Amino acid sequence: MNRRRSALIVVAVIASAIGILVWGVGLFSGVEQDSVDKRFSIRGPQEPNQKVTTVLIDAETFDQLNEQWPFPRSLHGNAIDRLRKAGAKVIAYDVQFTEPTIPREDNRLLSAVRRAGNVALATDAVYLNGTSDVFGGVETQKLYRATVGNSATRPDSDGVIRKFPTSIDGMLTFPVAAARLAGLDHASVPPRSWIDFAGPAGTVPAISFSDLLTGKFEPERFKDKTVVVGTSEPTLQDVSATAAGGGLMPGAEIQANEIATILDGFPLRSPSDPVVILLILLMGSIIPLAGWRLRPLPTALAALAIAALYLVAAQLLFNAGVVIPVVYPMTALVLGSLGTFQVMYLLLAFQRQQTRDRFSRFVPESVVEQVLADGSGDLKLGGVRTEATVLFSDIRNFTTYSESRPPEDVVEVLNHYLGLMTDTIMNHGGTLISYMGDGIMAVFGAPVAQPDHADRAISGAREMLNKSLPTFNEWMKQAGYGDGFRIGIGVNTGEVMSGQVGSERRMEYTTIGDTVNTAARLEGMTKGSGFEILVSETTREACTRTVSDLDEIGEREVRGRDEAIRLWGLRAVEEKTKGRDKEDSLVPFRLD
Repeated sequence: MNRRRSALIVVAVIASAIGILVWGVGLFSGVEQDSVDKRFSIRGPQEPNQKVTTVLIDAETFDQLNEQWPFPRSLHGNAIDRLRKAGAKVIAYDVQFTEPTIPREDNRLLSAVRRAGNVALATDAVYLNGTSDVFGGVETQKLYRATVGNSATRPDSDGVIRKFPTSIDGMLTFPVAAARLAGLDHASVPPRSWIDFAGPAGTVPAISFSDLLTGKFEPERFKDKTVVVGTSEPTLQDVSATAAGGGLMPGAEIQANEIATILDGFPLRSPSDPVVILLILLMGSIIPLAGWRLRPLPTALAALAIAALYLVAAQLLFNAGVVIPVVYPMTALVLGSLGTFQVMYLLLAFQRQQTRDRFSRFVPESVVEQVLADGSGDLKLGGVRTEATVLFSDIRNFTTYSESRPPEDVVEVLNHYLGLMTDTIMNHGGTLISYMGDGIMAVFGAPVAQPDHADRAISGAREMLNKSLPTFNEWMKQAGYGDGFRIGIGVNTGEVMSGQVGSERRMEYTTIGDTVNTAARLEGMTKGSGFEILVSETTREACTRTVSDLDEIGEREVRGRDEAIRLWGLRAVEEKTKGRDKEDSLVPFRLD
């Protein structure tokens, strides 16, 4: 567990650190910007600011006026006079008047600007000192009460306009200059702000420039409003892609959205850098922390749920005016999740190998695979209560044999015997619990449940007696180690506690309970009984198939139990061929 937690802490630190690093260098800035566009799309069009409207020099204007671009400046003077008389609060004229033209035309425009006194003029030709040549320079601008703003745009790296700055080249930007005329203090404007687009192109109310000149508009349309005048005809190339989508937006409408953003108090704001870092740390750590207790599948589901919740939260916050980053926290989440799954996989593989190494000594390979496929890949300390069949076997008079032989001969004989018997037990699906000198304890039906555990135990005992033992005895004779042995086997079925016992440094798999004790007693009772195998009534009843070679013995008392047990006996095949009948076998038991 400590190893797991330490590894997951490392994963959380690395995932968070990478997330913060890629955020710091802006590695995925393009994807992050696209996510903002997607949030605009999901939010959908909003009600535009009623204090901002536009007048567009559009295709209809060119058709109606039959003029070439640039229009005579007297037309622009007439438009300004129309707006002044209609009660416009601010006239934001997004048309450049940097170079002089015909004096008579220029003077009519200058006079109209001076009469209005609330005109913001646009230019992108700005000197390093923050001045421009609009109307010939600063002195003329002051004389005619003209405010000039820098109309240069600062799109993001993908060419999409999402933010606007307060100033460019030392001059206030055009929307800030217009908002200043409306009475706002530009000092309160952030250095670079999100544009709160009301919607795609065409969302902000607009009329044609030609309709303005001919008076085809409602008398109250411009009263106390900021009116942005600019071009929308695509051939004039004043159109740009924006975060609002829906195609290219005219520059005048972009400026109108920027002015509305200022007038509305900058509805969209990004969290501070410490908050962003905290979000990345949280998203990079949450799955590794969940991995302390959850298994891989719940952890994966948790990662998907957290990702979905974060995206939903990002949209809801955007709708409420907070533009939290998406890509960088999600990057940390993905890295944290992948790292967590990798740690889980490696630890699970390590635990599975530990389990394989631990159990392959006394459990059949097929049973080991079942244990590993069962889920956790490990068996915990403690155990489970289950029904199983327990088998005890023992060599008769092995102590006397071992006292008359060299130790190396005894060990070789015992190892050969135990190897044959263990293979037999495991081939029948039994689990080897322990060797007790020359004795063997095995269980069928644990750690993996077997519906036919009783059948397997009887079949295994029969093969031990009739095949494995004769094979072993023949080997003893040929090797010169003696004439062979006889064995006794006790088989009993019932409820057992099965699991690992011990400490973290040494653990053994075992089964305990009255069923185990009774099986051991039955093995001892085979001595002098006339049977090599004694089977309890519970085992016979648990069999799923008929066992035809069991002889009924009847009820017998077993040491350690208050009630007698009905027993069944099974002899070696060679003894039955000698003509010994059932009556000859019913000799008194020696109760050990």
